[in-house]
Amino acid sequence: MARFTRLSAADRRTQLMDVALAGLAKGGIQEFTVDRICAAAGVSRGLILHHFGSMGGLLAAVYARLYRETTPDLTALPPEARIEALITGSFAPRAFNRDRLNAWVALWGQIANTPALRDEHRRQYKTYLAQVSAAIAAVADAETDACALAKSLICLIDGLCLQHCLDPAAMPADAAKTACRAFLAPHLGPHLGPNLSPNLCQSTPI
Repeated sequence: MARFTRLSAADRRTQLMDVALAGLAKGGIQEFTVDRICAAAGVSRGLILHHFGSMGGLLAAVYARLYRETTPDLTALPPEARIEALITGSFAPRAFNRDRLNAWVALWGQIANTPALRDEHRRQYKTYLAQVSAAIAAVADAETDACALAKSLICLIDGLCLQHCLDPAAMPADAAKTACRAFLAPHLGPHLGPNLSPNLCQSTPI
């Protein structure tokens, strides 16, 4: 067990989330136990309840943090730059790496059975969908259903991340970005970034 160190409430919350996130990245939800987290953080079991209310509350806090750290913030960008920023940001090294994706997969698997996590997911997804929809609507033709296109794009991004998690060689970052641009091209055309064109059909068997 790590040695106990007195920290401020904010720093203690951050420490517990750091430990929980590292465990999810290393070993999935099996690592997310009170005993393992408290031992790694060097704290008593009661501190998780004190700071997060429950293990579900800790899961929800970790989920919100992952969203903040890996989802591109499009609000401050000019309209014409948002789509490319979304694509490049979604597959940047800080988000598109094995540890982060392992943690996402572990968290996704708990959403259906953890009310606090499910509620947090709905909040985060609502905000994310609104940002992506607005980015598309800002440059798309009037007849384009921006919300429907945004939902499809988010599903594509999630699927590409899962493919990378299974086998990074089968879906490297450049190929993932190209796949998103190819999907959006019929709808947004000239508003996309440079067209990288690796042969997506030549994937590595899983």
